[in-house]
Amino acid sequence: MLEYRDVIGVDEAGRGPLFGPVVAACVYILDTDDEIFNKINDSKKLTEKKREQIYKELIVSDKIQYAIGVASSEEIDNINILNATFLAMNRALEKLKITDKKVLVDGNQKIRGCKLEQDFLVKGDSKDLSIATASIIAKVYRDHLLYDYDEKYPLYGFKNHKGYGTKAHYEAIEKYGILKEHRKSFLKKILMK
Repeated sequence: MLEYRDVIGVDEAGRGPLFGPVVAACVYILDTDDEIFNKINDSKKLTEKKREQIYKELIVSDKIQYAIGVASSEEIDNINILNATFLAMNRALEKLKITDKKVLVDGNQKIRGCKLEQDFLVKGDSKDLSIATASIIAKVYRDHLLYDYDEKYPLYGFKNHKGYGTKAHYEAIEKYGILKEHRKSFLKKILMK
């Protein structure tokens, strides 16, 4: 059972892939009296179809305020994935424009550069309602970006592997090359060939 706390929940999606941005979402729940909150769980525990359905309800809900921040693959290569994740989280929080609530971030570190009062919660996406809600929004938003990349680069199969280092993705890189949106810092062995 997810616990409700009066906080801004923050989570990210896309730290591990070889391709594309890292996306962060922050969510402040205004009112938990809505059926949508009974459907929410850690995004990794939901099917893609279920996440998509919940996402569509969340983004039009008047029960939450949310914002999304993105850090590009180029930024990831320049400042590393951890700092790019913090950058995306800070961008999301700046867009949210709520400054009088505590931030609760999924993981084991506070957000570097965040000026708001904050704390972290290990496995927060399976413990806290705001973080779990943010995890769904971040994941589905990033998936949508990868669907767009799949249309732009259909030979790479991004709609299937979402940029992760699957066998099919590595085979596409070998056959068609590295794209500008690939994370070069994640592909050093391939680049050295």
